Amino acid sequence: MRAPREIALRPRAGRDHGREETPATSLIAQGHALQDLSIALVHDWLITLGGADRVLLALHQLVPTAPVFVALHDRQRLPEAFQGMDVHASWLQRFPRGTSHHRHLLPLMPLAFRTLDLRGYKVVLSSSHACAKGVRVDRDAVHICYCHTPMRYVWDLALLYRRALPPLLRPAATVLQAWLRGWDRRSARGVTHFIANSQFVAERIRRHYRRQSSVIYPPVDVDFFTPGEREIEDYFLVVSRLVPYKRVDLAVDAFNQLGYRLTIVGDGPEASRLRAMARPNVTLVGEVTDEALRSYYRRCRALVFPGEEDFGIVPVEAQACGRPVIAYDTGGVRETVVDRRTGVLFPEQSSAALASAVRAFDPHAYDPVEIRRQAERFSVQTFQRQIGRFISRVHQRATWLQWTDSATPAGDQGGLDGLHPDSAQGP
Repeated sequence: MRAPREIALRPRAGRDHGREETPATSLIAQGHALQDLSIALVHDWLITLGGADRVLLALHQLVPTAPVFVALHDRQRLPEAFQGMDVHASWLQRFPRGTSHHRHLLPLMPLAFRTLDLRGYKVVLSSSHACAKGVRVDRDAVHICYCHTPMRYVWDLALLYRRALPPLLRPAATVLQAWLRGWDRRSARGVTHFIANSQFVAERIRRHYRRQSSVIYPPVDVDFFTPGEREIEDYFLVVSRLVPYKRVDLAVDAFNQLGYRLTIVGDGPEASRLRAMARPNVTLVGEVTDEALRSYYRRCRALVFPGEEDFGIVPVEAQACGRPVIAYDTGGVRETVVDRRTGVLFPEQSSAALASAVRAFDPHAYDPVEIRRQAERFSVQTFQRQIGRFISRVHQRATWLQWTDSATPAGDQGGLDGLHPDSAQGP
């Protein structure tokens, strides 16, 4: 089967046809235009609320009539905003306790997504960090993949995930990861165009899939996360799922040495180990409401971010509240935190390097107004405007290409000068 065309596009802002657009009128106009397209949304799963799920919510708000196809879901565990979605699950939904152990079903997800019925949709927009991009679409459909990251379990973090398994399971896991890597690369060929959530992920897409991508940063609710009126308190903050690759253990170890107060918001399988490590100055509070989280952001001296993230919504939320960030200098955080202006980037992923950065940190050296301004670049409205324009322009260009393919004599590619199937531009 012929590989689909990948179209180079740059999300544009400003004026159309000489008339200035406000953000509100632009989004309304885009919403109406997109309603005329036959669009389906595809997402890996809907079970717990994470950054990828917030991206899906922003996409669905842009095209509220679009159905959402997933491997499996448990919407009762999600906020009210997800309840009105028209969700279609694969046959994995029928597995007993499947939503409680969905990660164990990962080997079956490639087949599950291939069997979802997406016939008749002209635009398929997948939100994928695992297998969602593997859906089968019509030959004349445009498949846009918003890629949060190539499947980290089998690529960049493959060794870390194997080491977390009992030794007897590791040989089988090695074989399974190799098979999934092959499938993952093959399934990328079915995507018309990739959108990466950061330049960092765009490089991973290029390395693992040998594909180019445009970059549109994910949405952060900067209208909700805002600076507060209360005075800054004497604690540093970590906000994270407590899983090994987040490296929250480095923060606990560093603050054990420093004796400074550290509050950790979040939960996960590492919670009991981290509690056992923590000295009295380190407090784990578990999961909290969004309102409580905002309060923690507003009152902290700084957010501490010791892990490597594809984009990293948490540092942007903290900056939206006017608070600086102390982060490991790698990954998406390089694109969201301005070193020495909105935070500090420390050079080595170690407790010693983190402790040194915290010890030298001066909260009075940072301007909350400038920090807030940096976060406003990543608003929901900006994301929706760029995505809406991107979808419209991809669909228009694909329709034109299909017409020229049928109308242009063989060997004559007039009108396609400068359009290379694998070229792409960032925003």
